[in-house]
This record gives sequence, structure tokens and C-alpha cells, in this order.
Amino acid sequence: MDPVVIAGGARSPIGRFNGALSKVDAVTLGAHAVRAALERTGMEPDYVAVGNVLQAANGQNPGRRAALEGGVERTVPGITLNDVCLASMSAVGLAAAMLRAEEATTVLVGGFDSMTRAPHALRTRPPLRMGDAPMIDVMVHDGLYCSIADAGMGAMSDAENARLGISREAQDDLAARSHANAAAGAERLAEEIAPLGDFALDEGVRPETTVDVLARLAPAFTREGTITAGNASQVSDGAAAAIVTTKDRATDPLAEVLGRAVVAGPDSTLHLRPAEASNKLLAKHGLKPKDIAVWEINEAFAGVVLASAQALEIDLDRINVNGGAVALGHPLAGSGLRLILTLAYELRRRGGGLGVATLCGGGGQGEAVLIRVA
Repeated sequence: MDPVVIAGGARSPIGRFNGALSKVDAVTLGAHAVRAALERTGMEPDYVAVGNVLQAANGQNPGRRAALEGGVERTVPGITLNDVCLASMSAVGLAAAMLRAEEATTVLVGGFDSMTRAPHALRTRPPLRMGDAPMIDVMVHDGLYCSIADAGMGAMSDAENARLGISREAQDDLAARSHANAAAGAERLAEEIAPLGDFALDEGVRPETTVDVLARLAPAFTREGTITAGNASQVSDGAAAAIVTTKDRATDPLAEVLGRAVVAGPDSTLHLRPAEASNKLLAKHGLKPKDIAVWEINEAFAGVVLASAQALEIDLDRINVNGGAVALGHPLAGSGLRLILTLAYELRRRGGGLGVATLCGGGGQGEAVLIRVA
């Protein structure tokens, strides 16, 4: 069949926790990205696949809600995906599969989360009779805590850093690199961003960040840990959306989607899942990591990128060349597609080539997508 392509897409600028997007609810944020993707492509989808992790109080099928509010016709069916951080990357995979099975011709994909506006929940069923009832922070409970391992992902990642011998110094160095790359690449990143009013750039980028500054931060999760607020991804608000279709339907496609792979580890650790997914994907296409021009590896924690680079035997200079989630932020369901869009725009600026976008997800999963820009 005709190749599957990303016809075009856009994302919101990413806001810091309690920052510039704090007054924008999650569905409205998703609708903004959808509206921009529709405007950039001029295409109407016949199916919707949009991710949302922190769904509490967002209403039934919030991914489709965001699509309809963003301008998709009321008669278009759709689904909300939630495999945690993988969600909007999985949406691309689902879209490609539907196109190849001729179940759809044009699919709107995306993902969004407002971590700032995630509610606190109160369990009152069965009815409370006496005493206080504890509140549940949905952002933590549904987004940052592994329900399978019954453990926080920060503490687990501290332990994995220690097991893999990833030093605090190496993590801080990668974090400083992320901010420097993001500051230097702000103008390039602006290509993929659809501003919300005057808010047009990612809010979390701190050009003044240095290794010395980062070294003074206290451990965030465990007393002897090496993860800090400075070398972990930022808690964020953001959204991304794109149109996936076949090449014959797209006027000037952004990238061709060659394939995807998903893995799950024997436990809930995150560090090695992106490399495992990438190796599985590349093997299927007869490729090696050295064949890939540019990589986007989500900086859930700096240690994840360091472990991935080591396992794949690739140089850091080919990874996250415009910064990663340590600087830009990690709005959960918005991140997978954000990685793909950032990668596609960068390859286009370079005149084409192969790229891999990959990330880990809660519960110990990993996913990778291979794209080509002509």
C-alpha cells in the first residue's frame, strides 16, 4: 500500500507546573493542538486516537472531546489512549495500523495532559460514617506512581541508577546539556509550536543552568539517591496533535512512518526500555543504531538517556539536539508525539534522513517509532 506519513502537526508550548498554562484545562489544551494540526494540514480525519493520562474529571472519552472542541466533525468516531507516557506515540502506531488495514484513511493523533489541573480525589463509596478521609493526588497516583510495582518511579529510578552505575555527575551534565540545547534551539523548536496568545515558547528552559548549580540540589526521592529536581523531567502541561494518512493524500508530508516497536520489561524499571524497543524496531528493518541520523529519547530522568545511549552505543551529540524533557518538560500523554514532531522537523532542516523517537513508560514499558524524511 501507499506509505504511511505524518501530513503535519503542531504542539502547544509546554508550561511549567502552576505556570503559564495553569488556567487552561486539559481538554482545552488538547483542543488547541488539534485546531493547529487541522489548520496546518487542511485535512479532515475519519478517526481520532488521542492520549490522555490524567483523565479524572475530564469527562467521557476526553481525547475525542478535545478533537471535537478543536474542530473535528461530530460524526467522526474516536478513542482515548492511556498507556501512560507512551500514549500519543501509541496513537501514531494505532493510526498506521488502521491505515494499513484500510479501516481509516486519515487519522487525527495526539496527546495532552495538564498536570497542574489534575484534581485531588476523595473516596466516599462505600459511604463514610465517621472520621476524616484522605485525599488522593491524581497527578501522583495516576501519573507518577507505578501501580504494578506499588512504588514511585523516582525511587525505582534512583535504585536503577545505582544498579547501572550512573553517577550524579553524569546526570547533572546531561541536564545542563538539555537546557543549553533547548536555549540554543528555541527558534527551531518554535516551528512546531502553535502559540497560545502571547505564550509561544517552552516555559521550563533555563539557559543559565550549569553543572555547578545542579550539583547543589538535594536528592528528590531517596536520601542517598542521585535524582534531583534538576536532572529529572519537569512536571508540565502541554499537548500535541498531528494528522496521519497515506502519502497519496498528503500535499507535503512531514515524515514517513516506517514502523514501531513496543516492549515490556520483567519489572517496572524504565532505563533500558527505550533501547530495547529501539533495537527491536531497528532489527525488524535491518538497521543498526549507527544508521540513524538523529534520536529523540525522552528525558524522563537523565539516567534513562544515559543508559539508552550506552546500550545503543550512540553518542550524546545525536540525541535530543534541541533539548529534552529535563528542559522542555514532560506533559505525560503529550510527550510521545512531541518527540516525533521535534524529530521530524529537525530531520527536515537537515535535508532528510532516518530518525528514531523513543521513550519509557510507567509499568516498565518502552516504545520506539522509526521515521524517514525525504
